[in-house]
Amino acid sequence: MKEAYKKLLNLIQKEFPLEERPFQVLGEKSGLSEEEVISFLKDLKEKGILRHLGASPDSIKLGHFTCLCATSLPEEKLSLAEKISNLPEVTHAYLRDHKYNFWFTLVLPKKEDLEPYLKRLEEEFQIKIKAFPAEKKFKVKAVFEL
Repeated sequence: MKEAYKKLLNLIQKEFPLEERPFQVLGEKSGLSEEEVISFLKDLKEKGILRHLGASPDSIKLGHFTCLCATSLPEEKLSLAEKISNLPEVTHAYLRDHKYNFWFTLVLPKKEDLEPYLKRLEEEFQIKIKAFPAEKKFKVKAVFEL
């Protein structure tokens, strides 16, 4: 991989510029043109290497409630994983080799919304869901140095 592209990918993870033309700024810092930056990122997106490029607001600081949830999906109901993961309130979802084989994170407006929301999901999908609300937040910044 061209060194400039490696530098670009490292920059995007650490210091995405809040500028009128952020891709131009990234290009200047990495030795690429604005067009090269945009083209490279579009190519990564089309290849499925880059899933998302955007802000990740801190939902807790915005006053929302988050909760890790888990359920046991039998083989014949594994298709529910995709349906649940596509709900707007779900931010992350994973299948695991475990008794609770489907885990997902919910973001809801307030803590009081959790019980009725999960009850609705349980009734709609005919599953039982366990909720694991956070007791303390430990934030780890994930940067994948290239």
